[in-house]
Amino acid sequence: MDNPTNTKHIAFLGDYVPRRCGIATFTADICEAIAAEFPEAECIVGSVNDRAEGYDYSPRVRFEIAEQELDSYRRAAEFLNINNVEVVSVQHEFGIYGGPAGSHLLEFLRDVRKPVVTTLHTVLSEPNAEQRTVMTELDALSTRFIVMAERGRQMLETIYGVDPAKIDLIPHGVIDMPFIDSNFFKDEFGVEGKTVLLTFGLLSPNKGIEYVIEALPAILRRHPHIVYLVLGATHPHLLAREGEAYRQRLARLAVERGVAGQVIFYNKFVTIEELKEFIGAADIYLTPYLNEAQITSGTLAYTFGAGKAVVSTPYWHAQELLAGERGLLVPFRDSGAIAEGVNHFLSNPTLMTAMRKRAWKAGREMIWPVVARRYMESFEKARASLSVPSVETVAERKIENANYPRPALKLDHLLKMSDHTGIFQHAIYNVPNYHEGYCTDDNARAFIFTVLLQKMTEPQPEIERLESSYLAFLWYAFDANTSRFRNFMNHHRQWIERAGSEDSHARALWAVGTALGRSHNEGHRNLCALLFQRGLPPVARFSSPRAWAFALIAIHEYLRTFSGDRVVSQMRDLLAGQLVSLYRANSSPAWQWFERTATYDNAKLSHALILSGHWTSQGEMLAIGLGSLRWLLEAQTAEGGHFTPIGCHGFWTLGGARARFDQQPLEAHSMLSACLEAFAVTRDEYWHRAARRCFEWFLGRNDLGQPLYDPTTGGCRDALLQDHLNENQGAESSLAFYLSLAELTLAEGVPAAILPICAT
Repeated sequence: MDNPTNTKHIAFLGDYVPRRCGIATFTADICEAIAAEFPEAECIVGSVNDRAEGYDYSPRVRFEIAEQELDSYRRAAEFLNINNVEVVSVQHEFGIYGGPAGSHLLEFLRDVRKPVVTTLHTVLSEPNAEQRTVMTELDALSTRFIVMAERGRQMLETIYGVDPAKIDLIPHGVIDMPFIDSNFFKDEFGVEGKTVLLTFGLLSPNKGIEYVIEALPAILRRHPHIVYLVLGATHPHLLAREGEAYRQRLARLAVERGVAGQVIFYNKFVTIEELKEFIGAADIYLTPYLNEAQITSGTLAYTFGAGKAVVSTPYWHAQELLAGERGLLVPFRDSGAIAEGVNHFLSNPTLMTAMRKRAWKAGREMIWPVVARRYMESFEKARASLSVPSVETVAERKIENANYPRPALKLDHLLKMSDHTGIFQHAIYNVPNYHEGYCTDDNARAFIFTVLLQKMTEPQPEIERLESSYLAFLWYAFDANTSRFRNFMNHHRQWIERAGSEDSHARALWAVGTALGRSHNEGHRNLCALLFQRGLPPVARFSSPRAWAFALIAIHEYLRTFSGDRVVSQMRDLLAGQLVSLYRANSSPAWQWFERTATYDNAKLSHALILSGHWTSQGEMLAIGLGSLRWLLEAQTAEGGHFTPIGCHGFWTLGGARARFDQQPLEAHSMLSACLEAFAVTRDEYWHRAARRCFEWFLGRNDLGQPLYDPTTGGCRDALLQDHLNENQGAESSLAFYLSLAELTLAEGVPAAILPICAT
């Protein structure tokens, strides 16, 4: 079963296969494990190259970094910034990034505007000055750390002063292998009937393999049917410096000790499938490493998780993993102790089997699917921790209204998003997305905005042209045969449905009603009257509460001019009564709402009853409108006092948790508009302040402290997500901002002559 996740776009940074190093293998393994466990997530890789020609990467690698080229790190950061990446998983080890102590990585981290989870493959107990500086910066620039051993967690806290709350302990992943007899695999290597000792990994002098070879004579005297497999290519950096000198020294040593026939070298970098066969054939795994300060060993983790008997020197990772009688530890550089440990296992098969079982059982918590889920939990925590301003919270800043100056009305993006047909639904960043075509919903909003704009400025031909285009779209959307508005049209001007939703129909009525109540263009008013008269009757059969609310707002706009229309007034009474009945059926003191779930465009329900209750002098109806709006506003006000709308990723169901993200501009406009109506009715300054806070949400007074309004384009970004903004500037979001600015400006009576208008 697929695992659900909110994180859909992940970038991994580090070395990557086919580069031959442990970090490259780990990056590939964790990336593929997460991609398999969370198939809806897109996983991409940024790979660090240690040679100019790079490597023949798989399509998973989307960008490459030249290890020693500082600008390459900056370009990589910008690549992620302009792509839809939500979290960056950095693999860190001293020596794989350029600059003093790998400091080039810091340039990447300073420039990338995404939460960063850094996996530390090495934690030094005695860092030099440059290494300590890099670690201090890593701490400042990483949202979270992942370490693979408890010792690493302790060292981060005590040596580097890292906040323990930002550290996750997740073991090195392992292959999920069954607990089976090693004889099943031995014929693959021609070692049937032999007891197989194994060491694998990139060959280098710090592996201490010579001490195992020195131990073999003592092992063979007691257990003559022994072979020692040494699997792995020579480390590329060592190979470049001195070729195969280390391997040749080991081979000579085997000859000198009379064990050349028992030592088999496999000079190759194997695939995962080949590695499973080697591990499967092993009876005892040996890690005679020479350096205690090794916090992670992928080879040890793999064989441990496969349930192999392990004899190891006591480097940090081995001490921790083999504790609890899950393996044997022997002193560093002690061939005699290695021989004694191997012989002890072989002479006590019951003990050896018991240790193997304990290791295998513990390894079930280390298999890659489990580790992938743990990593995703860390990614989610990283994103959640950035859901507030990173330097100071809104509450701490206590910014007054003056700190969010009202921007000039800039219509460049509106003009770019519109053609002679109407306004496009969506944008890719700030570019119209032709693939998604047009919709009645957005053309209705755009028409309302141009009607309001005409009341704010002197007549402008370009605005009048836009207004006509949007109204023409609504006229074309109306199907006279069904008296319903269609909603979605493709870029070829073909309708892709016979009838739109009830909500889109009612939004179209809201648009034409606004023109009837506010426009001075007689031609537009006449056409709108025709649409209103034909389009209103079907609403009586609608079941959507939001459609009732939109239609009620349309009716009150219409009644600004035609207050004596009894048929329309009767429709108002019907729809308002239905909303009141809905509220009575679902509300309680703790849940003062119309439905069991608060979803989208919520404040429009309260808005509609405030209008209806006020203009029909029905006190209960007005009280329901004002009371439900206050309840909704308070539920959407953060501790810091800023507006935080119900997120569309889950909404808010009675008795459940309120979704905090993704926050939509539509909600800010809906609440602002309702608060302005409440202020107009009550003259209570509470509502005016609330409307201002809703508007400031667009400007950066929000959970992330980032503006959704883009003053360079005049557009508005599509959503405030958990840890970043959706950078697309679609019609709905941009029109939510335009309408909010227009309604607030008109309510506060800013003279049109001093309102700056920027249009191309």
